[in-house]
Amino acid sequence: MTIGVPRSEGLLETIELQRMGCALNGSTVYDEVLMAVAADVRAGGACVQVLGPWADAPFADAIVLRFLGAVHHLVLEGRLPALAGQFPSAGGQPDRRLRATFLAAVREQADVLVPLMAEGVQTNEVGRSASLLGGFLELARLGLPLRVLEPGASAGLNLRFDHYRYDAGGASFGPADSPLRFVDPWPGSAPPLDAPLEVCERVGCDLEPIDPATPAGRLRLRSYVWPDQVERLARLDAALEVAAAVPARVERADAAAWLAERTAVPVPGVLTVVAHSIMFQYLTPAARQAMLAAIDAAGRRATPDAPFAWLRMEPGGERAEIRLTTWPGAASRLLATSSFHGPPIHWRPTATATPASNVE
Repeated sequence: MTIGVPRSEGLLETIELQRMGCALNGSTVYDEVLMAVAADVRAGGACVQVLGPWADAPFADAIVLRFLGAVHHLVLEGRLPALAGQFPSAGGQPDRRLRATFLAAVREQADVLVPLMAEGVQTNEVGRSASLLGGFLELARLGLPLRVLEPGASAGLNLRFDHYRYDAGGASFGPADSPLRFVDPWPGSAPPLDAPLEVCERVGCDLEPIDPATPAGRLRLRSYVWPDQVERLARLDAALEVAAAVPARVERADAAAWLAERTAVPVPGVLTVVAHSIMFQYLTPAARQAMLAAIDAAGRRATPDAPFAWLRMEPGGERAEIRLTTWPGAASRLLATSSFHGPPIHWRPTATATPASNVE
């Protein structure tokens, strides 16, 4: 397949943006791999066969992450043993052969990779639970049980945030025997961890929910963890162990319509909180506006007996920003910044709320 120069240039720009993102977030393997992919696209190699049909897709479609996840999926299935020898996630160790081995794998499995590209990105990075925890604890101090709604919940692992352990100096939150433990995720000030927190309902939605109890679901989640970030992979495996014991429902639904239905009537005696992390970029502009409208409408319906909150972790430049808005009153705060995968998290203990007439 041949792609024209303008399309090739657009694809190369998308690859470079993703390469920079991987390098910025600590993946030297994907940094190296994407240099090889870009060179292969320029040469009209096998990567063009896989990526070429998506050359016009916007960056938000995450076609490069789909491509990388599809290759990693085949590695974890045991179908690419040579590349497995270069991926720490499969017990290997990258060396000078990494680029050539990756491109050979793409040539070998191009016909398999092409249909896999149609599957959307499905990340469920549980490090983001640590980023969001401070916001949940702030809300818990209001003294009401939390009704947690998560659009874009994937497998629902971050809905189980209160079943993970967080240690900061002499303070801690969460079950002492949790398989997933975060040790000092806040390098400076930490949020107060002593608030009693009760989750009375935890439910999410996703266009393509993943069942973490199935081998296929677990494999798909693992395939989207970058292969040289074994700490993230260990976190995921620990969270999957928690998921086997803690129920959390994820419904197949569009985020905006689902939120509008779930928040149509205020629920007295609980604090309803919409929480999400790194999902806005996967929405179309129209879908994003519809979701914001649903949140704004829910906020305007809030009462002192049925308060509402919006807790989100979304990109804010080179780091993610964790922001909280509460109603009645529409008071907003920037609580913290973190990496896009969670720790290290820089908590802002002196941040003050500012009024907001509507959502962002």
